[in-house]
Amino acid sequence: MINPFPLARRAQLTGHLRWLLPVVLLLFFLAILFWLPWQARQMESNERQEQLIADTLWVEQTIRFQLARNEEALAGLGADIGAGRLDADAVRARLRQLLKNSHELQRVLWLDERGRPAGSSEASPPAPAPVPFGAASAAAAEHARRARGGQYSQPAPPPRQPGAAPAAALMDYHLPLLRDGRYLGSLVATYRVDGLLDEMVPWWFAQDNQITLIDRDDQTLARRAAAGPGRGVYTHKRALDLPGASVTLFTDSVKSEPRLLPNLLVGSVIALSLGLLWSLHALWRHISRRLAAEGALRQQMSFRTAMENSLVTGLRARDLEGRVTYVNPAFCQIVGYPEHELVGKLPPMPYWAPEAMADYQRRFAGVLAGTITPQFETIFQRRDGARVPVLIFEAPLVDNEGRQTGWMGSILDISDRKRVEELNRQQQEKLQTSARLATMGEIASMLAHELNQPLAAISSYTTGALNLLERADGAGRGLDSALLKPALEQASAQAQRAGQIIRSVHEFVKKRDTERQQLAIAALLEGIAALIELQARQFYVVVQTRIPAGLPPVRADRVMIEQVLLNLTRNGIEAMQHVAPERRVMRIEARYDAALGQVALAVIDQGHGIAADVAERLFSPFFSTKAEGMGMGLNICRTAIEFHGGTLSHGANPDGGTIFTFALPAAREH
Repeated sequence: MINPFPLARRAQLTGHLRWLLPVVLLLFFLAILFWLPWQARQMESNERQEQLIADTLWVEQTIRFQLARNEEALAGLGADIGAGRLDADAVRARLRQLLKNSHELQRVLWLDERGRPAGSSEASPPAPAPVPFGAASAAAAEHARRARGGQYSQPAPPPRQPGAAPAAALMDYHLPLLRDGRYLGSLVATYRVDGLLDEMVPWWFAQDNQITLIDRDDQTLARRAAAGPGRGVYTHKRALDLPGASVTLFTDSVKSEPRLLPNLLVGSVIALSLGLLWSLHALWRHISRRLAAEGALRQQMSFRTAMENSLVTGLRARDLEGRVTYVNPAFCQIVGYPEHELVGKLPPMPYWAPEAMADYQRRFAGVLAGTITPQFETIFQRRDGARVPVLIFEAPLVDNEGRQTGWMGSILDISDRKRVEELNRQQQEKLQTSARLATMGEIASMLAHELNQPLAAISSYTTGALNLLERADGAGRGLDSALLKPALEQASAQAQRAGQIIRSVHEFVKKRDTERQQLAIAALLEGIAALIELQARQFYVVVQTRIPAGLPPVRADRVMIEQVLLNLTRNGIEAMQHVAPERRVMRIEARYDAALGQVALAVIDQGHGIAADVAERLFSPFFSTKAEGMGMGLNICRTAIEFHGGTLSHGANPDGGTIFTFALPAAREH
């Protein structure tokens, strides 16, 4: 039975949407209607302000450029006066010419070292008395004399005569005259501040703006307002940056704020309004059908999204170029990356593990070629670096027309399955370890018991042979003992040594104390050189020994260290049995590390080397790469070296092969 309430609810929502959409569109239209004129007004206002700033900067540069030209002219005249190249008449002529060329100048004086006029730009000769200057101008003159450079005085009106009208502000430029560092006088150029505006501000700028020169206290020095006072809407200040004077150019535009609704903008808005009304009428005819279609699509999308979010299987879609186009929450949880960091990304992916990069690249090449592996296992790397084993199923992704648009993959997190497999494997290893431990105990005891008797008999026979030789020599018989004695002595020594090795291993297994003594590395190697050579000749391996002179001895159990050396050399010899004959060279090198106080001995082979996965378990008990190996050799070697307070390590040989190094503390002198 169909529940009618959801259908009625959907119909009610559809009716509300039919009325709500036109209201929203109308409000949007009204917002646009008011926003466009306001935005146009703001743009015009900003444009006017930027234009005023640019024009003010241009006027300021024009004024500063003209003042700089006058400064250069005065500096050239001062140099000629200081060099004595001009007489008084020539100087006065130059002053009048300067006044004629620069209308902003009121006068130019030439003063001697006592401040009396020596020449002037005025037609009448100046009075011989010192020229009276205002306080600001006198201070600028003194500053210029001390600084030995030109200085402007702060603009100020001249001294006012009783009953006279206020005069315009004046600004003096004092340039000291020097000859070989001696003060000869100065040149004084007097500017009318209002003349700077009248002569240097262009007429077109004055028609649109009120220009004012103000001092540091914002007091007006001069003003030009050809088009009337400014309205205070668009203003800008720019300092003239004159040495010794603080003068600022202040411009105030006579323009008011732009109108809110220009004619062109009004016409555009009306046309836009008519077009929008027609669009609303055309759109309204399709609203009902679109709402119904969107409702059905929304329901299908909600169902699909709920289904995909409930899956524990990760889903990943890729296009034909390998770009990720879709991932579900389960996939994001597996790799530890959010959806927005994966969708749209091309390989290499952030969840690819570095150790499997070659496999990923090979599979990605297959994707580009249009071929994939339907099912395979690999590993992903989460954001925190953890590795996740996954099982991936991939299939072509086709559209409704049957064309392939990409690949869809299902990803299963098989961490739990791998964990169970690892537990089973560890249980099997523990069972095998227990069985091997029991076997090892039996073998160790049997070897210690069975081999000790024949070795003792060999020692007795060789000792008797030595005694017979000695008696034969004493009786004067002709037996050549020189040929037999060394061989028998070596046989006796090796037989005793073999018995000692068996007893030492037996004692080591039983955790008994060993006998430590001072051992020289050279003597230690010499004692087992014959056994090493015997193993090396079997595989045609050349043994090279490098023991530096003066190497300090170590305090250790001889038999245990010999057993370590024999085990390491045997492993190195066997590792080279399948390499080229010319590479079958094993080196035994020793060195002394004074900083650590240790003697290190290295066994270097040029064999096949050690793989990374093997190196991790190399010293584990019962781990062996040999079919007949027990996996106890290197573990016993490390235990023996650590028993003496040393270390046993391995590394790759740059020339190929492996380097095993053990270090023992050097014996301390009493």
